[in-house]
Amino acid sequence: MSTSHSPPVTSPAPERSTWRSILHHDLPASLVVFLIAIPLSLGIAAASGAPLIAGLVAAVVGGIVAGALGGSPLQVSGPAAGLTVVVAGLVSQFGWAATAGITCAAGLLQILLGVTRIGRLALSLSPAVVHGMLAGIGVTIAVQQLQVVLGGQAQSSLIANLTALPGQLVAHHPNSVLVGVLTVVILLAWPRLPKVKAIPAPLVAVVAVTALAAVFMTDVTRVNLPDQPLQELIVPAVPDGAPMEIITAVLTVALVASVESLLSAVAVDKLHRGKRSNLDRELIGQGAANAVSGALGGMPVTGVIVRSSTNVAAGARTRASAILHGVWIAAFVLAAGAMLELIPMAALAGVLLVTGLRLVQLAHIRTLRRHDELLVYVVTAAGVAVLGLAEGVLIGLVLALARVLYRLARATVTTTEQDGLWTVRIRGTLVFLGVASLIRTLRTIPFGARVRVDLEVHHLDHAAYEAIEDWRRGHLARGGSVELNRVALRAAMHTDPARRLLPWQRQVIPEPDQRVSMLDGIREFEASADLIRPMLAKLAADGQRPAHLFITCADSRIVPNMITTSGPGDQFCVRNIGNLVPPKGSNSNSVDAAIEYAVEVLGVKSIVVCGHSHCGAAAAALEANIPAGSGLQNWLRHLEPSVRRAVGLPDIIDPATGVTLSPADKLSVANVGVQLANLRSFACVRTAEAEGRLELIGLWFDIGAAAARLVLDREPYLVRADEELATAGPSAKR
Repeated sequence: MSTSHSPPVTSPAPERSTWRSILHHDLPASLVVFLIAIPLSLGIAAASGAPLIAGLVAAVVGGIVAGALGGSPLQVSGPAAGLTVVVAGLVSQFGWAATAGITCAAGLLQILLGVTRIGRLALSLSPAVVHGMLAGIGVTIAVQQLQVVLGGQAQSSLIANLTALPGQLVAHHPNSVLVGVLTVVILLAWPRLPKVKAIPAPLVAVVAVTALAAVFMTDVTRVNLPDQPLQELIVPAVPDGAPMEIITAVLTVALVASVESLLSAVAVDKLHRGKRSNLDRELIGQGAANAVSGALGGMPVTGVIVRSSTNVAAGARTRASAILHGVWIAAFVLAAGAMLELIPMAALAGVLLVTGLRLVQLAHIRTLRRHDELLVYVVTAAGVAVLGLAEGVLIGLVLALARVLYRLARATVTTTEQDGLWTVRIRGTLVFLGVASLIRTLRTIPFGARVRVDLEVHHLDHAAYEAIEDWRRGHLARGGSVELNRVALRAAMHTDPARRLLPWQRQVIPEPDQRVSMLDGIREFEASADLIRPMLAKLAADGQRPAHLFITCADSRIVPNMITTSGPGDQFCVRNIGNLVPPKGSNSNSVDAAIEYAVEVLGVKSIVVCGHSHCGAAAAALEANIPAGSGLQNWLRHLEPSVRRAVGLPDIIDPATGVTLSPADKLSVANVGVQLANLRSFACVRTAEAEGRLELIGLWFDIGAAAARLVLDREPYLVRADEELATAGPSAKR
């Protein structure tokens, strides 16, 4: 999707263009989402113990209200599986009218949270707890709906459903089982069939089994909607219960709906290249939708990733798709509600059974296992499934916090003695919680001994620093000697890991006359070189095997290893003024040799040309005030094709900020594209790229924003580098 600059809204041209885009993209997408939303909304309402019409009301309100007011244009909202367990508990405790009132109050609370601009705080929750919560909800839904598939009634808890399963297996409900099993089979098999993915699997499954049941089955339980939907809407009521129970219910609905909506919005942002979500505005939109839905007797509303991803895949461009899908649902219920009453409840249960199981994602489990967070995930999921949502999430949060404190306080202190030299090795993170153990270990060293302190800690606080210093002074006073790397000790005291690990960071702040001497930096490196000596020794022995050639500007503000999060040995780097690649035959022997050596000898897998903002070479080329005949002028003549290219381009917009680039920055972006073309003037590059052994990537780095952008050869020319390249099309990398 293009992010080029739009003319003022007063011009008639964009109005026609907007309506054309809606008709060509948003209207078809809204119809696809509408078809998938109907069965999901009915199934979630049935699983929650709510009136079926309440699920449809939430779908209409979520589409229209949240779609119009929310901050995520392509997100589609409605009743979601993540709140099924919560709503079912509220219905059993307070009744449906009071649950609608709780939904309304939760919406007002969400609006307050959005207005106070703390929407992003919901994303501070541990991913292990969030995914564990969803997994617990998914397991609960799946077991609950399995009861319905088998012809029984869903129970109020996971344990009750598991206990009742043997009886349902013995009971004989062949038609219900057939409908449910066929629904599940179609849901799983349909996406695997070629060239049919455009038609949603839930729609195909529900339509197919409904047609089958209408012809061959008469004794299955079907959807039951009121004859006059508008007259049957339930007016919300004030809950009857203890104030603390009501407050807890409102908080639970508001927080769960907020977290699910914000996580869905972030996930949707990764599926397209358009404007990023405004999370605070999205929270306000979700709150307004819940307030309206509750006032109309509808279910709670959240952003739904299933519908949202379908919306993006169907080609939606604006929020018009979400709004229109809500309009279609309302029109269909009012005009053709009788058709919905043909749907067997077992079919909806089958849809929800698969939806619940998909909340348990193996990809999340593998990721959390790699990060040693699987225990938190499992405990949270089990707690939500067995004890309830609030209890499970609370247990997960406590466990996650306990693990953080354990890791914070974890340090190993060991002592060894050889030839009269005592070596104290301190590893890990040393804070006040580990000081007692540190002191006990240090006191085992005899008075007067020679001691070497080997300090390799990620961080130590002031209490640990004082403990080591007090012991050192006392040991020296008793006739001993202590060898201590005081540079490493001071470095470990820094609370900012980037300041401790990246000496270049501190050079950004001082004035020129306050800069640290280069010799001071070299001495600091020598004092802490033990930390990286094994890695560099291995690189020295194995030789260089970089995977990438990185061509960038000689500008002192560009740090290639920082931009690419790489280390020694990872990249072969060429730097020159203007990040230029003169075409083959331009007598630029140094650049020629580097490219040919990287491709033919080192066998790099990719070549990155990285331009940047505030480029002095670009500014000089535009101002044309370089002394004639100078070496700089001779070099910058290679920029002339880039200047001609930049003149022919429209304004270039930064994809994240929406700011139009300055002429110099526009030239530096165009220059990246020209240099990529120049690379293909080398036969070795053309051959390697044609054989699929080499990838060419254009990159533009905004120094002030510390943001990397991919450079395209077409509009919008710049794309956020943290997005999936596949979404930008086959030419995104060139």
